[in-house]
Amino acid sequence: MDLTKDFIKSKRPCADGFRWFLRHHQDGSNYQPLLDALVAHERVNDALWLLEKFGPTDEILHVDQMETDAIVFAGTLDVHGSINADSIVRAGRSIRAGGGIRAGTLVEAGENIRAGGPIWCDGAVKAGEDIRAGWGITARGRIVCGGLLRAAWDLFCEGDLQASEYMNIGGDMLVNGAIHCEKGMKIGGHLTGLGDVKSANGIETGADLRCHGHLHADWGIRSGGCIVAAGAISAGESLQAGGEIRAGQGYGIYAGLGVRRDAWEASAQVMARCKPDNLMSGWWAADACTAGPSGGLR
Repeated sequence: MDLTKDFIKSKRPCADGFRWFLRHHQDGSNYQPLLDALVAHERVNDALWLLEKFGPTDEILHVDQMETDAIVFAGTLDVHGSINADSIVRAGRSIRAGGGIRAGTLVEAGENIRAGGPIWCDGAVKAGEDIRAGWGITARGRIVCGGLLRAAWDLFCEGDLQASEYMNIGGDMLVNGAIHCEKGMKIGGHLTGLGDVKSANGIETGADLRCHGHLHADWGIRSGGCIVAAGAISAGESLQAGGEIRAGQGYGIYAGLGVRRDAWEASAQVMARCKPDNLMSGWWAADACTAGPSGGLR
């Protein structure tokens, strides 16, 4: 793609960036070489702007390892080993690494992010489609996933977490912001959210589920440990905990919000070590507290 000065100007660049372009590429430039030149001249934000304006390409960059200050690539990064960047790893399409991916401020792909090892970033991790890590995921910013979010080990996120498909985490998950999953969540260990936790389908955890805001699932919630929230606890179907179920002071616990009341005994069971206080709706299954509810993750 040949980018002329008139073409660039039509996209309304900032004055400083356009002056740089005129000084260094008066006669125009091809797309990826211009992105590379901007990054080399420490104008990464301009490279990100250019990628946003002109979009992805079908080009694939194959390398064995990647050690760099930053990279902005319009196509797909395909790295046999690991990716290590001091600041940004940004691809217009996908980022694929046989090893881990590590970046200082941003890991972002227009499509998928896939790593055979861990994904670690001091800033945000974003993908238009799936994010998959063969080990764990750590983000000091937020995580935004347009598809399936999967990590074989633990996940830690200091910002909000949003996933548009299913979420499957093999170990523990700790999120310092809100959690919003547009399908189901399955966490192998503990789930701790310091904001609201919401799933459009169900939530299943192998150990304690602790929420410092409101906890809600349109289907059921099942925990191998406790289910504890600082706000309300609500589920469209059943609630099951291996330990206690406890809402915040002054808040209620609601099961069966998505089923008819005459179906509560089958599809809105509440099971826990002891009957929870402030149980506002649902069928307390005192004689079946060890059985699985019908309204689980599915």
